[in-house]
Amino acid sequence: QVSLVVNVASECGYTDSHYKALQQLQRDLGPYHFNVLAFPCNQFGQQEPDTNKEIESFARKTYGASFPMFSKIAVSGAAAIPAYKYLIDSTGEEPTWNFWKYLVDPNGKVVKAWDSTVSVEEIRPYVTELVRKIILKKKDEL
Repeated sequence: QVSLVVNVASECGYTDSHYKALQQLQRDLGPYHFNVLAFPCNQFGQQEPDTNKEIESFARKTYGASFPMFSKIAVSGAAAIPAYKYLIDSTGEEPTWNFWKYLVDPNGKVVKAWDSTVSVEEIRPYVTELVRKIILKKKDEL
């Protein structure tokens, strides 16, 4: 599977546009070859203050989020979880705000990272190309 790893926040200026676009991407490309992986994070502007249950409920009810939602974590600095340390080490880019996006190929290689100002629509072609490669490879194997 191709994964788009995103540190999400419920009270950010980017919340509405990103959640809507992430869910649309999930609907269009998931869940067999692609998944958005959402990691709530309260490190930036304290914009994810709620409990894990409240965060997930908000995303599911407000945006129909059907992608995996993980427990609230730290994504930068010494407290960053190992998965984020790997993303940062692989790209040299550490999240400085909510809604940083890391594209990971099916082999676990981090392909690219984008900051909060880059819209999901701008990165859609990168995601689509990786998913297309998986589908073509499976077709060749048949």
